[in-house]
Formats: sequence, structure tokens, C-alpha cells
Amino acid sequence: MADDVVPKTFRALVESAEKKYARVRDLPAYGRWGTSNHYFHKVFKAYMRLWKYQQENRAKLTECGLQRWEIGEIASRIGQLYFSQYMRTSEVRFLLESYIFYEAILHRKYFEGSGKDRMVRFKELRFYARFLMVSLILNRSEMVKLLVEQFKAIVDDSRAAFPGTNFKEWRLVVQEIVRFTRVDSPSPDARPLRYCALFDSHPSSRPYVARFHAKKVLKFRDALLTSYHKSEVKFAELTLDTYRMLQCLEWEPSGSFYQRSPVEPRENGAVTDQSVTSGLIDINLAAEMMDPALPPNPKKAVLYRPSVPLLISVVATMCEELPPESVVLIYISASGNTNPSTASHTESSSSSRKSSKNIALSRTSYEQKSALHENYINTNGDTGQYFENCLCLGPSRSGGSNNLYPGDLIPFTRRPLFLIIDSDNSHAFKVLHGAERGEKSALFLSPLRPSFKNSGTDVTQSGSQFTLFLAAPLQAFCQLVGLVSSDKDMDCFDEADGIISTAFAEWEVNLCTSTSLDLVWAQVLSDSFLRRLILRFIFCRAVLALFCLQEREDQYLPACLPKLPDTFSPNSGTVQSAIRRLAKLLQVSDCFRFE
Repeated sequence: MADDVVPKTFRALVESAEKKYARVRDLPAYGRWGTSNHYFHKVFKAYMRLWKYQQENRAKLTECGLQRWEIGEIASRIGQLYFSQYMRTSEVRFLLESYIFYEAILHRKYFEGSGKDRMVRFKELRFYARFLMVSLILNRSEMVKLLVEQFKAIVDDSRAAFPGTNFKEWRLVVQEIVRFTRVDSPSPDARPLRYCALFDSHPSSRPYVARFHAKKVLKFRDALLTSYHKSEVKFAELTLDTYRMLQCLEWEPSGSFYQRSPVEPRENGAVTDQSVTSGLIDINLAAEMMDPALPPNPKKAVLYRPSVPLLISVVATMCEELPPESVVLIYISASGNTNPSTASHTESSSSSRKSSKNIALSRTSYEQKSALHENYINTNGDTGQYFENCLCLGPSRSGGSNNLYPGDLIPFTRRPLFLIIDSDNSHAFKVLHGAERGEKSALFLSPLRPSFKNSGTDVTQSGSQFTLFLAAPLQAFCQLVGLVSSDKDMDCFDEADGIISTAFAEWEVNLCTSTSLDLVWAQVLSDSFLRRLILRFIFCRAVLALFCLQEREDQYLPACLPKLPDTFSPNSGTVQSAIRRLAKLLQVSDCFRFE
């Protein structure tokens, strides 16, 4: 019958789009970027065809029984598709597109009335969880608050509406997001974590940065971010530490995102929407929000609690695909393990489980590892320094299979690496300096213990102090001395921001004009993200060194290798003067000792 053509065509388009989406969903979010982009293009094209068809045939489809939640499910899938592509490419325009689709679903109430159908209710819960993730990463704090309230209400209603169904997992998701937002709650006027030209490009030092050119200049292309701590703050598969570093390594898409009017629910959805039943979603809005002058973000692989073999394989892929004259940043936040353990025991126990058809491969792998192990032997024949202390990327009961040793990273030093190790065993990775196999690596190593004025501060409840210094220096400073936003007015914090900005501008000039700056730092200084990390490290080290402590200081200080010039040491008058002005302004000078 002719009347069946439209619904049959629609169902066929739905089935085709879902099959293509399944291929993209199963692809890893890292490595082989071209392959994933190829699949993404095909599935995106299928969903755009489906979306356009339901728009053009909305009346007929509604007559044939099309439900509003089905339209919402299509839009939600497109939003999910955009978000997954953002995670693969780090292009914020995909994140913005995802937000636009999710916001339209919320305002048009596509899932309203789901309390009568358990399947639809689960779709609605997944929509809220995904929209929360997108809003978090975009720093839409007002929208996050609104979504958290509605999400909690829907989970509570689900328990009453479907008494025979276990909603324990969804209650845990609610607890996660509430805990996450309670910890990550900067003041409304706080600077964005992303690189913003308004704040992070200092006019007085800009000419020096523009003229600076080392003998060798590296481009920042790729980053790997991961963390594992017991009871760490997280939402879904994004931990607080990786969340902060993720944004720290991206450009702020538009100045309008810094001071955006609060989100208010609207009856008719987006501006382009004239009715509750409209299926129109403007997919070109993201292009208007982006500054075309911004360079691309470095691609980031965000790994949630990876196994050590997975982490090593991702690093290997990045190094293999890294363009010439480029650098990879590796950020790892994890607890340390100082118990002696030999890698060979782990390897032999793993090999014993392999099937007979893999014996030849295992023997080859063993021979390669043996040769590699021999290369690590120093002049004293000692290999323990590379395979003793480690980071634990999993529960301690799992033993050596989750242990990452400094020696595991040495093969990748054939390419330029920028390593940030945030751990209570970070200094064990000092042995990498001088053990590189081709390119000297840049190392930032966290303090072994955090410092706080209030000794009762729980690091697992607030994220890593060192990471916070690299992502939000003023917020980390205030946390250190026990200040909260209510302790001072906004004008005071604006002035504090100005002091830090002025200091960073002065330090930039000194970096660009230094005659004793190691090539490792000079070759990455032209990159905005890495230069900002270097400045924030200098600030962090100085603040912690001047902070009054009763115990051994070396446990509370970060380290960098190769060393930066003495001009940037905590004892430098230039560095100390900035910390002194900041402490005086915030009336916490008694927390520091100045020369």
C-alpha cells in the first residue's frame, strides 16, 4: 500500500543508521584517526538523512504512530555521535554540536511522559547522563545545575514508577555527579580552564614570544591523559584530574563562553524553533561560536583506568604516527608502589598462559625484551632503578600486571616526550633523565606529598594538588592556604589574577631571552599550552617552596628535568616578589617565609 511507503522508508533508514553507528561505537577513541573519521563520516551522513526525512514527513509519520521519544532518540544519537567524535579528535566544534542537539531535546521535552514505559525511561536517563558530561566539559555550570536537579528527580520517580526494577546503578550515577560538582565548583567569574587569549596571552610579553625561535621547534600534536586512584572523584569515565588536564590543553572556543547568561528553560526550545513539535535543529550554530583564527587542539586520548599493556600500546601508536618535529605529552596521575618487583616474573607468568600457536611470537617478544633490558644496564650493571619503583594503575591486589615502571617508557624516548607524573612515587621517574634512547624528554614530577594549611584536607575528595596548580593556579593557591571564594570579594580575586598574569608575562620574557635555557624547554616554548604549563610549574614550585612546613621539604616540592635556569628558582627575587604580593593581597603572608 502507498500509505506504508513513508513509515517503511523511515524504519529502513533507522535500521541502516543504527548498523553504521554500531561500527563507530566499537572503534577505540584513540589511534588510527583517519579510520575512525572515515566511519564517522558514513554514519553521520546516514543520521542526517534520517533526520531530514523525519522532518519532511513529520505529519505522515505522526499519523502512523511515530512517538516523540523516537525523535528524541534520533537527536540523542546524533548528539552522542558528535561527542564521541570530539573525544577522538579534540575538535570543540563537535562538542558544541553535541550540546546543541542535547539542549534541543531538553527544551522540547521529547522524553516527557516516559514514566509509563520502562524502556523509554532508560533512554531518558542515558540522555541526561550524556548531556551532563557534555555540559561539564563545556563548563556550562548553570545547565549542569539544572540537569542535576532534573536527573535526581527522574531517578527518584523511576523507583516509584517501576517498583520491580533495580535503579541502583542510576542512583550511583547521581551520587557521582553530585560529588563531582561539589568538588569542581569554582566561582561564577573564575577563568576558564581552557587557554583563553583574553587571559593567557600577555600583551607585554607577546613580542618576545613572537620573536623567539630555538634551533629546533617542536609542535604539540598528541597527548595521553589517565589517572587511577582509589575512591577518586569521577563522573562516568572521566576523573577529576583528567577532566582538568583535558580542558587545560584546549583553546577556549569563544570569548562569549566566559560570561554567558544563565540557562533558563524555554517553552519553545531554541530560537529557531517556533513550536514544541518542530524537528528543526540548527546544525550550523557551532560554526558561529568558533573563532576561525584558533589553531587546532592537540588530539588527546583520555584513558579510564587502563591496563598497563593498553596504555603502552596507545603510547606506541601515538609515537608511531607522530609527524616529524612534534612532541607527545603523557600525563599520568596514580598512586605509587615502592615494593621491589621484577618485570621478568610478570612476563614469564603471562607467557605461560599463551596457547601453543603463539609460542613463536612469545619467544620473539621475549628476545626483544631481553635485548631492551640489556640496553638499560648502566655502567655498574644495575637495572633495578628502571624496574623497581612504579605507579599502580589498578587495585593493589592485582599485583604486577597493573604496575607501570619507568623502564616501560624508555623505548618511547626515541620520540620527543613531555612527561607529567603526578604521584606519591613520582620522583622514581627521575631515572628517565639521561636514559633516553634518542630525544631528551621533558619531565614534570609532582611532590611526593601535598601541602595544605588545613591538615585534614583529603586529597581524594578534591583531586590532585599538583594537577590543580597546572590547571588553575589561583584556585590551587587558595586551596593551599585554606581560602574559599566567600572569604574575599570578587574584586580581590580579580586583582590576584592580575598579579599572577603580570608575573607570568615577566617570566615569559625571561624565558624567551634566557641564554641558559635547556634546548628541551626551548624547543617547546613556542607552543601556547606547553609554555603555560612551564609558567605554572614555576609558580607551583615557588609557592610550595615558600610555604611554611615543619617536615622535610624535598617531599613537598615538585621537580623538573632538565633543570630550569636559576632565574626561575623559588629563591629568585623575581619569582619571590610575585608570591609576596599575592600573599599580601590575600592576607596570608603568615603562611610563607620570604627572604
